[in-house]
Amino acid sequence: MLDIVVCVSGGGTNLQAIIDKIKSKEITNARIKAVISNNYGVKALERAQNAGIDAKVVSPKDYENRDLFNKALLETVKEYEPGLVVLAGFLVNIPEQFVKTFKNRIINIHPSLIPSFCGVGYYGLKVHEAVLARGVKVTGATAHFVDEGTDTGPIILQKAVEVLPDDTPKTLQLRVMQQAEWEILPKAIDLFANGKIKVSDSKVEIG
Repeated sequence: MLDIVVCVSGGGTNLQAIIDKIKSKEITNARIKAVISNNYGVKALERAQNAGIDAKVVSPKDYENRDLFNKALLETVKEYEPGLVVLAGFLVNIPEQFVKTFKNRIINIHPSLIPSFCGVGYYGLKVHEAVLARGVKVTGATAHFVDEGTDTGPIILQKAVEVLPDDTPKTLQLRVMQQAEWEILPKAIDLFANGKIKVSDSKVEIG
């Protein structure tokens, strides 16, 4: 059984998708051991508590500097001894030591088809605003492993989503969540939990 720690910052819709798909057995051989948020009072914490999952807050506001926060975050995650860390809308720069500790065991979901609209500054609604400003016809989401860069780790799964002529950033964000994020993040977790993912030369092999 794979123990997972899910890190969140806000509403926790991707967290809910994971909870639901573990319950429906679309994700097998895995359980969420804990949910950790960098913000107090967010909906994701409520979702965790409703599902009977241990929920904790590790907020940078509670620490004198970023190094102390980074250390506390790593130590809190390590307490649960996870086999996998999932970043489900976690708007925190993951420190290098964290990445090294959980090498090829951190999965992130990004709301675009990497390498498009990713990297520093591309998160949340900003991604969808950029997609619409550029006028592209297809966007989507990417589940990938986290490395020392920003959105540069090995890609596990991607799913495309059509951009409609009357889209706003919010309507596009919702469609990308519903049609891509909530599908491929749970799928990536299931593949990992069942030993079907191998990483070699920064590329993912599934099988």
